[in-house]
Amino acid sequence: MTKKIIGIDLGGTTIKFGILTVAGEIQDKWAIETNIIGSGKRIVPDIVASINHRLDLYQLDKSDFLGIGMGSPGSVDINENTVVGAYNLGWETLQEVGKEVEAGVGLAFAIDNDANVAALGERWVGAGENNPDVIFMTLGTGVGGGIIAAGQLIHGVAGAAGEIGHVTVDTSATAFECTCGKKGCLETVASATGIVRVARQLAEKYEGDSAVKAAIDNGSAVTSKDIFMAAENGDKFADSVVETVCQYLGLASGNLANTLNPDSIVIGGGVSAAGEFLRLRVEKYFNLYTFPQVRHSTKIKIAELGNDAGIIGAASLALKFAENEVA
Repeated sequence: MTKKIIGIDLGGTTIKFGILTVAGEIQDKWAIETNIIGSGKRIVPDIVASINHRLDLYQLDKSDFLGIGMGSPGSVDINENTVVGAYNLGWETLQEVGKEVEAGVGLAFAIDNDANVAALGERWVGAGENNPDVIFMTLGTGVGGGIIAAGQLIHGVAGAAGEIGHVTVDTSATAFECTCGKKGCLETVASATGIVRVARQLAEKYEGDSAVKAAIDNGSAVTSKDIFMAAENGDKFADSVVETVCQYLGLASGNLANTLNPDSIVIGGGVSAAGEFLRLRVEKYFNLYTFPQVRHSTKIKIAELGNDAGIIGAASLALKFAENEVA
């Protein structure tokens, strides 16, 4: 029987699970609520119980599995399989996640940062087309990412490689402050909240008619989705916001590509729902900020896996436990 792998995408509100083939095909997936009560002390026991219940439910033998991979927020030690500083989970102190899961389920366990595993997923069976050199950029509440070079995730000496959200794109005096302590980070202008922040700043000087500007001036709630939809429907102010945001994204993408020359830079996360409208704008500025060899070899793409990227990429971590069984 062909071996299977298990992927876990640990989030602040939901824990997603998947049982996959070694070719990256999801055979089953489910989710449970993340219980962060009591500094998140129930999270790992809940993960163990949920996996064991699923295996019992389908009468799956643990010998059928290579192992378990997991993506987690916070600072992850991939060698010790520990997590610390995942504040949205209540995990302020060091969590011995790997030891607990291995003891509770009886399968080998591997873990990495949640943005990194999403990058692995998109690279493996998504828009990255299993190319060994792919950069993944996720635009959501924040901006995260992962860098895969020569088939390997780049972690860096402190595990901070791939923090694309903290690439500086604005050095002006009016640059926004970032939660990291710097100013002008990509996250401050290209995350879902950052896009709205840019809109509010630009609205102060815009004098034309615009439903989005009017909503901002009236104190009404405006989202990044509202801005992109309005831009696609011809709102000139919203279009100027999108243009500004895409210039920042093109600048960051261009600098990354000039340094690493990946096969592709894949854009995911909620903001990527704008699809080709977003991709073409980013590509325009990417072409402006890259030199010819990079411009003609690195592609800007939109992610394909959606919410499944995390469990697929997490499961791929377990492939390292294979000997000769990987297809």
